[in-house]
Formats: sequence, C-alpha cells, structure tokens
Amino acid sequence: MEETGAGTNGGEALSSSSSSSCDVPREPNLELKKLLFFKVYKRRWFVLLILCLLNCSNATIWLTFAPVADQSAHYLGVTLVGINWLSLIYMVVAIPLSLCTTWMLDILGLRITMILGAWLNMFGALLRFIATVAGKQSSSLVFSLVMVGQTLGAIAQPLIIFTPTKLAALWFPDHQRATANMIGTMSNPLGILLANVISPLLAQTSAQIPMLLLVYATPACFICFLATVGIRSSAPPTPPSASAESSASEPYVQGVKLLMKNRPYLVLLVCFGSGIGVFTSFSTLLEQILCVQGYTNDFAGLCGALFIVFGIVGAGALGPYVDKSKKFIEATKIPMSLTALCFIAFSVVSLMREQKVALAVVCSLCGFFGFSIYPVVMELSVECSYPVGEATSAGLVFVSGQVQSVLYIVILQALTKRIAASPLSTCGDAVLSWKVPMLVMAGLCSFFSCCFVILFNTRYRRLEAEMEATYGTKRTSDPAHSVETSDPAHSVETSGHAKSVETSDPAHSMETSGHTYSVETSGHAHSVMKSDPAHCVETSDPAHCVETSDHIKSEATSDPSQSVETSENKIL
Repeated sequence: MEETGAGTNGGEALSSSSSSSCDVPREPNLELKKLLFFKVYKRRWFVLLILCLLNCSNATIWLTFAPVADQSAHYLGVTLVGINWLSLIYMVVAIPLSLCTTWMLDILGLRITMILGAWLNMFGALLRFIATVAGKQSSSLVFSLVMVGQTLGAIAQPLIIFTPTKLAALWFPDHQRATANMIGTMSNPLGILLANVISPLLAQTSAQIPMLLLVYATPACFICFLATVGIRSSAPPTPPSASAESSASEPYVQGVKLLMKNRPYLVLLVCFGSGIGVFTSFSTLLEQILCVQGYTNDFAGLCGALFIVFGIVGAGALGPYVDKSKKFIEATKIPMSLTALCFIAFSVVSLMREQKVALAVVCSLCGFFGFSIYPVVMELSVECSYPVGEATSAGLVFVSGQVQSVLYIVILQALTKRIAASPLSTCGDAVLSWKVPMLVMAGLCSFFSCCFVILFNTRYRRLEAEMEATYGTKRTSDPAHSVETSDPAHSVETSGHAKSVETSDPAHSMETSGHTYSVETSGHAHSVMKSDPAHCVETSDPAHCVETSDHIKSEATSDPSQSVETSENKIL
C-alpha cells in the first residue's frame, strides 16, 4: 500500500486502514496475553516462611555463645578469644564463599540452594550438641567439634542470606517484591535478637550449655524437613512478572563483568558496603564503647536490642511504601542521610556520662533509619544492574560490606588508646578511650552517605524491562507520561503534554488536541494520534485493549485525518 501523509489523503488512509483492521481476528494474541497476565501462587508465602525460619535459625546458631561468653568459655575450656572465634568464623567463611553462593543461586536455582543451606544448618546445629555429649572427657575435642559445627553453619549463611532478593524476584509480583525482600531479610536480625534473649535465659550456668545447644538444634531439624519436603521448585509454574521470565539472563561471569562497568552499581557497592561496615562495627563494639563511661552490659544489650527492633519496624514501614511508590532512590538517600546525623550524635553522646535516655533514643534512630534500608538497597541493586542475576548483584554488596566490616573493626580498635582506670568504668582491667574511633566512625558514615547522595543516580532497569515486555515500551522517566519503544525506529517520549515520536523522517509531524506530536518514519509508516495524554493502552481489561496479528496493529485515535500506513505495519 502506498504511504500517505496528512491532508486530503488522510480520509482514504483511515478508511483503508480501518478496513484492514476489521480483518484482524478478535481473539487476544497469546504471547501478549502471556505477558500481560501474570499469575501468582499462594505457595509463595510458604516458601517465604521457610526462608524466614531458616534465616532466623542460622542467626541464632551464629550468636549462640556471644551473650553467654563466660559460661561458654568455662564449659568448653577455652579463653574468651576462642569464644569470639565461634562467631567470627561466620565472617571469615562468608567472604570467600559468597561468589560461589551467588553462582549457585543464579545458575543452579533457588530450591537446591535453600535445601543445601537447610541441611548444612541442621548438621552444624546437631554436631554442636553431639560434641557436648560425646566429648565429655576431652574439652579440646568438644571445642573442635563445636567449631566444626559453627563452620557448617557459616557455610550455610551465604546460601540463606543472599536468597531473599532472588526469591522475591521469582515468586512475587512487582508490587510485593520489596515487602517480600524486607520480610525475608529482617528475619536474620530477628534471630540475632532472639539469640541475645534466649541464650542468657537458658544458660545461666556453664552446665546448661548442652541444653542450650539442643534448644537451637531442634528447630533447625524441623526447618530442614520443611525445606526438603515443601520447596518443590525453584520458581512457580508461571512467572509473577515480566522480569521473572528472564531472571539471571546474563551468564554469571558476564554478569560480574557488567557490574564492574556499571557506575551506579559501583557507587552503591562501595557506599552501602561502607554502611554495612559501620553498622557491624557499631554492633560489635557497642559494649566496649559504653562501658568506659560506666554503662552496664545490660544497658548496652538494651541499646543493641532497640537498634534491631526499630530497624525491623522501619523496614516494615519502608518496604510496602517502596512497593507502592517505586521510589527506591529517595527511600534510600533520605534515611541514609539521617543515619549519618544519628551516628554523629552517637559519637558525641557515647562519650558522656549518665545519658541513658539520649543513648537509647540515638540507638533507636540509628536502627530505624539505617538498618531498615537494607532490603530496599538490595532491591535497588537489582534495579540498577538488571539483567544481571539478582543473587549476583545483591550478593556482591553483602561481600563488600563484610570486607569493610573486618577492615573497620581492625582500624577502630587500633585507634583506641589506653587510659588511666576510671572509677565509673565497667570494662574490667583494660580501659580504652574511644573518642577518636567514634569520630572516625561518624566521619566514615557521613562521607560515604554524602558520596551516595551526590553520585548515585540510576534508571530502574528491571521496571523498564517489565514495561517493555508488557506494553511494548522501553524507557520511562514518568510511567504516566513517557514512553520509548524497543525499536530504535519507533520511540515515543513525552513530558507533560508534549509528545514526540522519533524516527528518521521529520516530514511527518502533527498537532492534535492541543498536544504536540512529531512522527518520523524509517521504512515503516505509522500514525500516532491520541486524545488522552495518559497514554492508555487497552488489553483484555476493559480499560486497556491491544490487538495484534503479525504486522497489523491498531490504536484508537481522536483525529482520523492523522494517519500513516504501509504494507508492513498499520497503526491508527
């Protein structure tokens, strides 16, 4: 058919095109229907529940001995340094195994990874208990077996802690992903909180340590059974979103290379990794910092508990908000900036005596603003790096945090200075000044927060890919007013009431309904005419309808005189 433009031939073009459109079958296009209608399964909540229980169990095994260090040291016949290594082994093992874990999640799948993590977690918990029963005659043997059990739990940790982002992407629709990620991620600090409550209650004497280990091993066995029997597939039968179909579409090595070339991701990797390092240092050194000014261990434990509890509360509020608004960047930058202010306040208040209320408030705010953004950042890491696999992009951020955590703890401890014994100190024989380390910690938090706020900016690549797959659009800065198609020859970009379709022939332009349209063609002629600036595309929903049949496409317009046709494509 001969190409026509605006003017006297417009009516003829419309008539011919309308006639052709009438020949299009009225059945919906199966591929389009597949993309536009995504089914979700109630089973996704059961899989998420297993992950939460597994994450919580692994965290309790991690910190079993820390709250009862003295009783544990006496029972196992080692020093406090040996007890500290039972916790530090998690950090040491996690760093080298993280890359392998991200590969497993993206290549082998969610089911294998979670079940393997559940079995390792169970074997580690059982071995710790068996060691206390079978090795009573040799304390060195008991400690060695307990360390092996802790190591098995440490190997399981990356398999579990990297999973929430992947599970949210594969099982949950886009309006529930951040919430699902938040629930799965926050179960780990919940386990930390439970360990700090349960261990002191059950192991008031060294003789009660075996019973404590049995209490932690029992749920680990039950959770392993649930994971093995209940998780039947890595993904649901049909994807919950367009992006779930292409999850981990990039090969693992190629994905890592893409991440190393992705400037927004690198900013996120370094800046938020530093944030994880600061928070780990804060949690690890809190008791040593506060005891210098006479605050008791019980009060330090209360501050740590408030930090976790308010972090969970903040995450519970932030996750649904981000799911609804999709404002990942704003939901990260604002709390991160406020967190920097909170750490500055903590660095000052922690050096003062008799400031329990102020310290409790500051620790609560640090958790509320800083700890709560972790799930959102994991989602943001996927958005800025898509189509790289979710486990790879989120896992490397965690690895960066672990590496910086070790570095910061070493640096901050090295900056302490021994001082004369203070009459109010509850630190024991060694009294250290934490003034310089606290200022350094606040400075690090402030510096990297400023770097993130200033330097980080990204498109939401995964959301764009979903819009492209669903509606044939590629890029939007405002979902209601901006469209760009995947074909370079056919693009629509809008801002407010001005819309343009960019191709290669500037001769085809039009103005309708007070809105400016520019149409250019390259081998294909198209007409774009809309009376509604909202760009409503119709599907099987009464509010949306798209009909396609090979190369024939139609779209209702308000100006019949504005049409362009070709023998290949017809768009009205």
